[in-house]
Amino acid sequence: MNFLDILLIIISSAGLLHGVLFAFYLVIIKKKKTLPNLLLGFILVFMAFRVGKSVMLNFGDNLEPVFIFIGLAFLLLIGPLLRWYVLGMTIPNFKLDTYDFLELLPFCFVFGASFFVSREWYENSNLAIVVFGSGLIFIYLHLIFYIVISFRLVRRLKKSQYRFQTKSQKAILHWLYYLIIGSFIIWITYVLNILDGAVPYIVGPIVYSIVIYFLSYKAYQLQVAEIDGKVFSEDDSLSLFNKISQLMVDQKLYLDQDISLLKLSQMIEKTKQQTSTIINQYAKRNFNDYINYYRIQEAKRLFSDSMNNKFTISSIAFDAGFNSLSSFNQAFKKFEGITPSKYRESIGKK
Repeated sequence: MNFLDILLIIISSAGLLHGVLFAFYLVIIKKKKTLPNLLLGFILVFMAFRVGKSVMLNFGDNLEPVFIFIGLAFLLLIGPLLRWYVLGMTIPNFKLDTYDFLELLPFCFVFGASFFVSREWYENSNLAIVVFGSGLIFIYLHLIFYIVISFRLVRRLKKSQYRFQTKSQKAILHWLYYLIIGSFIIWITYVLNILDGAVPYIVGPIVYSIVIYFLSYKAYQLQVAEIDGKVFSEDDSLSLFNKISQLMVDQKLYLDQDISLLKLSQMIEKTKQQTSTIINQYAKRNFNDYINYYRIQEAKRLFSDSMNNKFTISSIAFDAGFNSLSSFNQAFKKFEGITPSKYRESIGKK
């Protein structure tokens, strides 16, 4: 064994060991025991078994066929675990159903059959070539099927009702994209291994090592081990913001020139600080801008009605809820980029 082989063993084994240690931390050491952390730990462990098989096959002599088939069988676990992990990270209080475990039947079958594979049959039987080739194709299609499903789950969530994403929700979405892309890169590498040596076999473990180090860094950076699907629960603050929005639309509170943060807080039975925080978080505006936005929309509606052409800009401003022309002019230019008079002229020319 030359120096390059030793170096490759060190690099690939380092990533494998790092993945196992990361899994050990998630499953054993970490005090906060959650289903997603447990699932991620299992993904890392079973992937490590698969990578370990690759290292032994590349550098070891006369590796028993049973170990080759067992290593491939573990890929049949990674797909379902990846889907469950995505669900656990995006659904509040996610729990596995009995029917979910039926997804493990392909693994159970291949894993059990692996113990009946003898070296003599594997090396001398033509049927072994057919079985191995068919099994290999099925296993890799099985994994990419789950990778695609997991990606679609994340993409659907991103496009769903979570319009106002919190920092934790964004962290989970970013992390899941990284995890899925990393899994796809590893899958691509191993698929290329079987295409007449398009990629050297040892590249698989090396790519895994690079991916696992990157994912570990992103997991630490995004603090994903501390959060799960609970962050997607519709909390009280979102419900309160929806209530505030409903008051604005149904009761047109913005037309009240005396509306204040204190008055609104009393209506929803919250403190001024809580109300202000909710509006800042979901509307991305402070209270004054939030109210003025509705008032400007009302003013634009009044301007567009030809029946109001006889009224002055000051009159429109007061009807929209402003208590002074100067504050109206300032707010209108802030939101629309032009003065009310210019806007009115542009409407008249259309």
